[in-house]
Amino acid sequence: MKNLTPVEAIWVQEERLRKPEEAPEGVIISPDTRRADRIPPGQSRTRKWPVLDASGAPRIDLAKWRFQMAGLIGSETSFSWEEFLRLPRVRVFGDFHCVTRWSRLGNLWEGVSTRKLVELAGGIKPECKFVLAHGYDSGWTTNLPLEDFLAADALVAIAHDGEPLTGEHGGPARLIVPQLYAWKSAKWIAGVEFLDRDRPGFWERNGYHMHGDPWTEERFGY
Repeated sequence: MKNLTPVEAIWVQEERLRKPEEAPEGVIISPDTRRADRIPPGQSRTRKWPVLDASGAPRIDLAKWRFQMAGLIGSETSFSWEEFLRLPRVRVFGDFHCVTRWSRLGNLWEGVSTRKLVELAGGIKPECKFVLAHGYDSGWTTNLPLEDFLAADALVAIAHDGEPLTGEHGGPARLIVPQLYAWKSAKWIAGVEFLDRDRPGFWERNGYHMHGDPWTEERFGY
């Protein structure tokens, strides 16, 4: 666990439930981790990290990797992998809830906050209300309200519990939005499009909810 101190490395490996007040100094605490009961309705806790996706992990050449921001922002912006690694980083302590009814509690993510990324792109235009995240897996997208994308605990993560994200879990970089179901935390993220209206992504076009709040069980769009 290259990015953790020895004390932190022990903490992330413990089997007991990690509590927000025990998180390493300087870590952003996702507000849902402060709930008395951290498991949303219809969910069960797992200590494993199941692998789920629409079509398998794409092959990504880091020499060609780009994170792009376009649409209703100050200026269209693109980062290479080397440039992205030089950006200021944050760490976030958050829970992770899959729509398939499992929850993995007490994750420690590291990456670049979505707020910082927007700041580097010159801010948001007033008419922007939504974002559409694009993945490197061909044609895959997911939609979010702007306020969820810009939550204090949202980030583009490159590490989990002190280790680089593996391909099966969305590496080299994935969006993490802890307060929504995990399909909104786009794996293999390629960029974000800023929009004035909501536009359904891949799973939303195939029956999933347009928002995805685990606490009100916004699983499917009936």
